[in-house]
Amino acid sequence: MNLSPLLHVLSVVVWVGGMFFAYMALRPVAASMLEPPQRLTLWAGVFGKFFPWVWASVALILLTGLHMLVTIGGGSAPHYALTMLALGGVMMLIFAHVFFSPYKKLKRAVDEQNWKAGGAALAQIRMLIGINLSIGLLTIAVVFVGRALL
Repeated sequence: MNLSPLLHVLSVVVWVGGMFFAYMALRPVAASMLEPPQRLTLWAGVFGKFFPWVWASVALILLTGLHMLVTIGGGSAPHYALTMLALGGVMMLIFAHVFFSPYKKLKRAVDEQNWKAGGAALAQIRMLIGINLSIGLLTIAVVFVGRALL
């Protein structure tokens, strides 16, 4: 039994679904109810719990996606699969940047109680997660539309 498609979709659900929840539900409530010290501390904690899941999802998406391209695609992958690979690659690069730059700055700012620097880091994370969420939803649409056209 080939588990690659299942692991691939579950990993996408964790990553894209997590971004959707954070961006569309948690962010507006946290912004309206919490002052910067509590809000920034909350986000540093949320990302600290969510990002290990994203790293695992990224690894599984990449491994299972490549596995399916090689084994199921038989060497001639459909255009939608190559588009998915390209968009997924962009998403992974954006996430790596978020993790190693603004998230690192957010954690440092929270530890130092530098709320202005933390706010700037969180604003950058918010923008990049919004971009990644949009790319993720576009990727899902590309796959389903591409498969329907075959």
